[in-house]
Amino acid sequence: MEESKGRTWGGIGWVTLWTLVGIGVMGYHPYSEDGGIYIAEVRHRLDPSLYPHGTEFVAGHLGPTFFVDAVAWVVKASGFSLGTVVLALYAACLWGMLLGVWALVTRCYRAQTARVGAVGVVALLWTIPVAGTSLLLMDPYVTARSASLALTLLGMSMMLGNSPLGGVARGRLVLAAFLFGPAMMLHPLMAGYGVIGAVLLACWMDGRRWVIGWGVAGTAVMAMLAAGAAQRMAPAETTDYLRVAATRYYWFLSQWQWYEWIGLVAPLAILGWVGGARQEDDATRRNERALARMAVTVGGIAVLVAGAFARQGARAHLVARLQPLRCFQVIYVVMLMVLGAALGERVLRRSTWRWLATVALLGGVMLFVERQTYPASDHLELPGLTPRNGWERAFVWVSANTPADALFALDSDYVHEAGEDAQGFRAIAGRSVLPDYSKDGGQASIRPELTPAWVIGQRAQAGLSKEPDAARILALEGLGVTWMILDRESVTGFDCPYRNERVQVCRFRAH
Repeated sequence: MEESKGRTWGGIGWVTLWTLVGIGVMGYHPYSEDGGIYIAEVRHRLDPSLYPHGTEFVAGHLGPTFFVDAVAWVVKASGFSLGTVVLALYAACLWGMLLGVWALVTRCYRAQTARVGAVGVVALLWTIPVAGTSLLLMDPYVTARSASLALTLLGMSMMLGNSPLGGVARGRLVLAAFLFGPAMMLHPLMAGYGVIGAVLLACWMDGRRWVIGWGVAGTAVMAMLAAGAAQRMAPAETTDYLRVAATRYYWFLSQWQWYEWIGLVAPLAILGWVGGARQEDDATRRNERALARMAVTVGGIAVLVAGAFARQGARAHLVARLQPLRCFQVIYVVMLMVLGAALGERVLRRSTWRWLATVALLGGVMLFVERQTYPASDHLELPGLTPRNGWERAFVWVSANTPADALFALDSDYVHEAGEDAQGFRAIAGRSVLPDYSKDGGQASIRPELTPAWVIGQRAQAGLSKEPDAARILALEGLGVTWMILDRESVTGFDCPYRNERVQVCRFRAH
């Protein structure tokens, strides 16, 4: 009993240590990319008076609102600021994700070096891109995916038994259901792919050929039939929506670059080799093989569905919107877990200098990439600190010095401007803005009913910083815009009460 408790606390200690190391490498950017989208909706839930213009791009875009409601409730109940709650949630999700990895590796490897190596490699490579899906393994900000993945991995670990005969005990199935339930409430799509993986894992754990055969074949046939039926019944899409869908190149395998294809094929090849290995036949290695085979099966089915139905020239893009290749997020976790375990057990072993050198090498590479991704922002954007990013400082000024009902205009592709680092205006400023090309285009691609508003907004703001005032007035007149944010070098006769080294915030008057 004491030995078991020691192993448990030891595992918690390693998970905590690797979480801190991983955060140190990955950084924290709460308002960037999708993180800004989630925080904007939480801010709206806390204060419904915010975002009176274009509210449809803020509220309801996440579908089921359990995640938003939960975060808003914690802010209200705890009395802590939103920034503090989101930071705590960020750390908790990363810790929970590594706990899920630890739960998997303890059922797949006996050697402590293998377990520590597996968790360590996953933590150090958190920001690795998942093939061409536009996903990272984990994001440097909080989304519903962050919490859902942690619960999904813990649920999958329940499917791995220690019995030499394989199979899944009824008690473990019940625990898995309790874990997948909240995951589905947080992010139904990603957790749904996890449930499919768990079902296939149960089939591989059973070991009987007829169970495996029927399970794999049945899942593949059902997935293809369901995708085909959904695609056939989907209504035809408008020309404007087809333009929106075309901006999401990662939906379509035909649009992927060659290196993204390597990111798709290599994990399946690695895990296929692991799943076919038979060097050892103890219970833990059988668990590893079952996990690898599950990942290959899920990946293969997803590729079939995406290749057959997620096509750019299709009359409808319902299957493309479901992004079946996003199941590769779990596949990447399994691949890195397997590689990390092999590295720890066979190469690093108990050599301190080898461990330190490996952490320095992998961590250094990923830290370098992270700094290239967020060159103008602080590595850890902690609450209460004045941001280094000029765009963020302007957004903070907007939050404190403009009316809550103001409507802003920015260049339609402002998130890709130099030094902007994809920081979300709505999340930081708490103000309404016309729809942009990138992030709001992503929302319109998921919710076609937003397409007309997206078309108007991104057209009106195209090249806003480069146009003369007369063109700005012509483009924005009648849309209700009261403020603009322009590049620092933009020439304008409008009153601009705030300027910094990157941007200027200007009042807009049509006449």
